[in-house]
Amino acid sequence: MTPESVLPGHAKNEKQHRREICIAGRWMYERGHIVACEGNLSVRLDGDRILTTPTCMNKGALSPEDLVVTDLDGRQLYGYRKCSSEMAMHLLFYRMRPDVNAICHAHPPTATGFAVAGRALNQALLPEVIVGLGQIPLVQYATPGTPELSAALEPFIPHYDALLLANHGAVTCGPDLLTAFFRMETIEHSAKITLAAEMAGEPMLLSSREVAKLMAARPRYFVAPPPGGGAELPVTCDNGETADSDVTLTRSELDALIDEAIRKDRARR
Repeated sequence: MTPESVLPGHAKNEKQHRREICIAGRWMYERGHIVACEGNLSVRLDGDRILTTPTCMNKGALSPEDLVVTDLDGRQLYGYRKCSSEMAMHLLFYRMRPDVNAICHAHPPTATGFAVAGRALNQALLPEVIVGLGQIPLVQYATPGTPELSAALEPFIPHYDALLLANHGAVTCGPDLLTAFFRMETIEHSAKITLAAEMAGEPMLLSSREVAKLMAARPRYFVAPPPGGGAELPVTCDNGETADSDVTLTRSELDALIDEAIRKDRARR
């Protein structure tokens, strides 16, 4: 994948998408986000066609001809291998999010450790994570590849681009495959830093005001929030347990603060 892959208006043909999925699969494997036959990736092609990785194959050793094409109902259109057993999860994202054109599902070990412990990555710790993802909530456990998992995911999909799956792994989406892959990297990087901070002492959370400023800065970094809106903001220090500040804000007050920060940012341009 190259930088021009993510530029607006850069149209790719199916051959290029196949090559990029193979590259992303190799990257996920090399970074330890998946082992053996774990994980899956997919890309939305023209119309209602979805290009996806096959089941029972190491995603670090794929060739373009191994990939499978389905429609949005999961019917396999062509490809000599069988599509991923978790295709229903991918299709749910594509049906609910017209802005999504690529999905990565993996089991990055540190982030998955948080998911196994029943913990979301929802603390206001890192500006880059807040700007890029807001927060990373935890979806309750459901058996992989079943309608129950789709039902558990459905309330979250309109509002978040990255999710932890309890006792399972993580899933990310994006307007293109490179963005979805980078979001998976961000989940694992955030989990490692969070764990290191907790081992070193008590993590210092950012305040609601700092979070509001970071959220208002998203347009400057070309970060488009999920279209559903209404996502919960990261947990901040404003409860007084982890900082000297005794500031408290209601959700409506925080929304107003974000709106004010956005107006000021636009006025400076």
